[in-house]
Amino acid sequence: MFSLFLGLALTSCSTVGFYTQALRGQVEILSKASPVDKVLADPKSKPLLKEKLNTVAQVRKYAQEHLGLPAEGQYERYTNLGRRYVVWVIFATPEFSVEAKRWWYPLVGSVKYRGFFKESLAEKEAEKLRAEGLDVYVGGVEAYSTLGYLRDPLLNTFLGRDDASLAELIFHELTHQRIYLQGDTDFNEALATVVGREGTRRWLRSQDRLQDLAQYEKEMRVEKDFIREVLQTRTEVARLYAQKDLDEKAMREGKQAAFVRMKLRLEAMNKRYGGSLKLDRWFKKPMNNARLNTLATYYDLVPAFEARLRAKGGDIEAFLKEMEEMKTLNPMERRAKIQPAKSR
Repeated sequence: MFSLFLGLALTSCSTVGFYTQALRGQVEILSKASPVDKVLADPKSKPLLKEKLNTVAQVRKYAQEHLGLPAEGQYERYTNLGRRYVVWVIFATPEFSVEAKRWWYPLVGSVKYRGFFKESLAEKEAEKLRAEGLDVYVGGVEAYSTLGYLRDPLLNTFLGRDDASLAELIFHELTHQRIYLQGDTDFNEALATVVGREGTRRWLRSQDRLQDLAQYEKEMRVEKDFIREVLQTRTEVARLYAQKDLDEKAMREGKQAAFVRMKLRLEAMNKRYGGSLKLDRWFKKPMNNARLNTLATYYDLVPAFEARLRAKGGDIEAFLKEMEEMKTLNPMERRAKIQPAKSR
């Protein structure tokens, strides 16, 4: 894997820097990894860390036995990177469009984001994209997956989550390892989101953690409402950009007006939920098309996948097999099958 990436990097001067940092980042993750059993046996390991490692072991077992996910050999080591995020990801979109910029990678194809193992490198790349007139968003990411090509270790960056959120993340990443369709970011992320959520619900029930399940369902309802408001704004600006009779000034004014309306809706929603949304943190970074796409990528197709799972009577294996059968289709054909009503 490493030699493959290095060889690809040396074939193009424009990509050598990106693939070199990716190689170094992956080497760091693997070289710092220790077997989980060794970490558990170490008297210097903190009790909370040991608790989280044991929780992941339970989640992995459930994923393998009840969800048909390839957990064997995964997350059997632990890496402490000594930082909050493992990678920083860039999303970029034209100023008057919601169509995301894409990057091509070996093995995975076209993807709607670009990741760097150092924040400074991500910000440097982001400045270049902004200079091209693109809307850009840079965000830290806690989890990183090699899609089954390597044995991924657990990372300190995501073990700080509560058990439900941690389980969802593990199920999400393991779904990628079973199904990852080249060049279809929205399909891959939404599918993993649905399996991650449903897997978490079932795992919590299997552990008789009904109070935690109730809290998780409540958080999912809040998240669903929040995402609906953001995606509504994405629809609004998409309609705005489609108006051919508007000049750039009118476009910018309409765009900012849509963001203001979204903020007002979210503030009203926050009041309904007792001020629990932490909107100050959300609006700390500027709003733009690229930021809207960060949520659209993960959630736009979620309702359609949830409907397909219900149509299978909740049978996860039958659902995943149906999704695997879509490998030979192109992204548009997949959407026509996933969202038949919208394809007409």
